Amino acid sequence: MQEISTKPYLLRALYEWCTDNGYTPHIAVRVDNQTRVPRQFVRDNEIVLNISFEATSQLQMGNEWIEFNARFSGKSHKIEVPVANILAIYARENGQGMAFPVESAGGEAQDSGADAADEADTPAGPHAVETVPADPASDADADDKPQPDDDGSKGGGRARLKIVK
Repeated sequence: MQEISTKPYLLRALYEWCTDNGYTPHIAVRVDNQTRVPRQFVRDNEIVLNISFEATSQLQMGNEWIEFNARFSGKSHKIEVPVANILAIYARENGQGMAFPVESAGGEAQDSGADAADEADTPAGPHAVETVPADPASDADADDKPQPDDDGSKGGGRARLKIVK
């Protein structure tokens, strides 16, 4: 018999910790062809979802899938996320939570380049995380153009997850 991953248990525990402390639990999800989310809200094959009691209905956090109904721009959507695609769970208010290693993608091309080198340096297993808000002062220059992020992309202002060891 194959052993069940600890990941769904950690997700449920951190969800409970967030709600017990009055925080708003969010999950960062890698989107592939198995993930059912409104595609217009997906950026760089990722989406962040508010999974709080107030934002969802019929939330089911199983060992293989997280499923719930949620409203996006006033329209109800059925959301289905494979547990394997969850990159992190954290509290919106303070960024505390946990990141997970990226598992092999189902139906999605693998990225190459700088990200592959970063992943090779990251030890396997979950990590505590905190969100690091972008510095608003660094987002504007004399021309008010977005500044490139550390990876060279022009994200400007999005919070980033940082591994805390």
